[in-house]
Amino acid sequence: MDIDRRTQQLANRLAYIQDIFGPRENASVALLKHRLEEFLAGAPKCGMRELSLQAARLEELFSLLEGKLENELCPMDRVRIVRHPQRISLKDILENVYDNYSEIGGQDEWSIDPGMIIARATIARRMGKKTVHQPVMVIGQEKGHGQEFRNGGSIKPWGNANALYYMRVAEVENIPIHTYVFTPGAYPVEDYPGAAQQIAKNLYVMAGLKVPVVAVFSEGGSGGAEAIALADKRLMLSHGYYSVISPEGAAAIEGGLKTKATPELIEACADRLKITAEDNLRLGLIDRIIKEPPLGARPDNYEFFRQLRREVIRATDEVVHSAQSLGPLRALAMRRQKRSADPQDIFVRWSLRPSARNTLVELRYERFRAMSRTAFHDNRTLRTRLGTALARGLWQVHSLLRHDVLARYKRRLLGVLEQWEAELRALGNGGPLSWLGGGQRAGVPPEALERLTTLSCPDEKSACRLEDVWVYVSPKSKEDRTLTCPNTVSHGCQDLWAPDLFGEFAGVCSHCGHHFPMEYHWYLYNVFNFAQAYEFNSALEAGNPLDYEGFSLKLDEAKRATGLGSSCITFETRIEGIATVVAMLVNPFRGGTVGAAEGEKLIRAVERAKIKRMPFFMYSHGTAGIRIQEGTCGVIQMPRVTMAVRRYIDAGGLYLVLYDTNSYAGPVASFLGCSPYQFAVRSSNIGFAGPGVILETTGVAVPPKYHRAFSALSRGHIQGIWDRRDLKKNLHQALLTMGGRNLYYR
Repeated sequence: MDIDRRTQQLANRLAYIQDIFGPRENASVALLKHRLEEFLAGAPKCGMRELSLQAARLEELFSLLEGKLENELCPMDRVRIVRHPQRISLKDILENVYDNYSEIGGQDEWSIDPGMIIARATIARRMGKKTVHQPVMVIGQEKGHGQEFRNGGSIKPWGNANALYYMRVAEVENIPIHTYVFTPGAYPVEDYPGAAQQIAKNLYVMAGLKVPVVAVFSEGGSGGAEAIALADKRLMLSHGYYSVISPEGAAAIEGGLKTKATPELIEACADRLKITAEDNLRLGLIDRIIKEPPLGARPDNYEFFRQLRREVIRATDEVVHSAQSLGPLRALAMRRQKRSADPQDIFVRWSLRPSARNTLVELRYERFRAMSRTAFHDNRTLRTRLGTALARGLWQVHSLLRHDVLARYKRRLLGVLEQWEAELRALGNGGPLSWLGGGQRAGVPPEALERLTTLSCPDEKSACRLEDVWVYVSPKSKEDRTLTCPNTVSHGCQDLWAPDLFGEFAGVCSHCGHHFPMEYHWYLYNVFNFAQAYEFNSALEAGNPLDYEGFSLKLDEAKRATGLGSSCITFETRIEGIATVVAMLVNPFRGGTVGAAEGEKLIRAVERAKIKRMPFFMYSHGTAGIRIQEGTCGVIQMPRVTMAVRRYIDAGGLYLVLYDTNSYAGPVASFLGCSPYQFAVRSSNIGFAGPGVILETTGVAVPPKYHRAFSALSRGHIQGIWDRRDLKKNLHQALLTMGGRNLYYR
């Protein structure tokens, strides 16, 4: 019966409201509960007409109080809204926003990852009396309405890999990509292709996609969201959240707890993290907010789906218009369109011309480059800033003339001469032109020939290390004590005397080769010649952009303790005579976490290496991930720095990464993990999440040495493992033999 259906709907609405507001007392919720109980108690005594009138009055009361409750929502209430089973899902959007769609890459539980939905969809556009069906690739996480096989929208590495494959398909077909973010975070598993490494690949490829990309956020959890959210337009549902970490995770870290945090602390962290749509719009990390019905959109809110359709069409039109001109009349109409109800009145073809596709990539980079520029402290004087800008301009002119103009003709001339010389030598070898050299190595000095054709240190039976004299010696070498190697039981290592271990042995066990952690200063002076280096951008210091309670004091303590303004040191140095730009993440400063200051310093270092045609070397002395107290100002550094790295590599640069101690989370899942040349110091750990986080989120205890460097090597995540004592030699070898067609010394 109709009354039974309406009564059930009211009961569902009340249950939904109670789930959102939780156990805390609320007068409006109590009133709704009381009135519904009264209605149910008196229903048997009333006729159908009276019941219908009472139900209508009760529905009006629910609508009125839902509007009132909307204004009482706190950030944690919004988190509960997006997590609720009655929340709209991607399947609901496909059914109600797009005119037609075909799901590809799997179906329901028969998929490589049921949490990721990929569909080829169409949107019908009017052009006069003609209807044009615009194709689009739709990609997003699917939580379902309580479907357990969806894994709550937590995507495994192969799900993100599948999404990346179809992004490339969309690029080939020259159609836009619409992504919908419904994830609490990525599933932290290291099995190939690996959670961190796959997110890094997604970001790297999305940075250069030559088709419009529009992202819509409902639930954006850290790196799992960024895997599909590097977009030209970023929209956010008004009840959604976008955060570096879940409020529960932040509360556990802030409270130093191993058990569940209190509801009060969780709600306080949700407020401090600035996770709401309004917060992210104010920070400049999204473009627009899509208004939802009171207390969030649900599958039966059809007017909301019409509004969502208008917004994604408008956003896609704007991206296309920014990359290629649509003509003056349509451009004027689109400016007026922002105040109109239906963007479909103006027809815009979504396929881009070849020239516009390159423009789109440039505009995307500039857009992300401008984000979070005010989230750190720039202590440089005006004179220093002007001098830096002038030097940058002069270097650009110098590089243009030397490497792009003069070197181009030089390469052509040398190529022609090389071909002629090769031809003449071939003719002269035993032939009538033997007077040209007869196949001998003419022009090569004997000492150079011997050096090139003789093994190094032929008389040494061990490694070719002629002397162990370190410029910097660890202060731990002055401690009169012995240390036990962690591999004593398995390898029978003897105890090591600290002066030997941290002095001559450079922190390496003389029996099994286990690497004890060393201070970052050891690498600065013994590997990177920091005494003769030029440090730049040291005046950029970490800040507290969210005014996170108590964080400014913690930052000041870290700055005093380390003498650094951030966890990142950037400098130019020479490694065996080769000028190199180096960036180092140092663990003692807030665990090597990355925030807005670190992201800006890394981008400027990459841009410097690009302009000066130098190799770029990234050394992670240890990083715990993105700095949670900076919220999304920190997590946005993942796509920002990755885009800068992508531009540098595309320009012919050489990007090398070296991991040490413990490197986890966001940096590994972005600008570190996207390098084609990744190496690790022996005994280091690399991964997306530590063993404790994996146990907490998945309930699975990982085996010992799960994150060790040799495990990462066996999975294909890194390309080699280096001994600490040979770092300088290995790095120099890499600079000579790997990548970088446009390096100055090439």
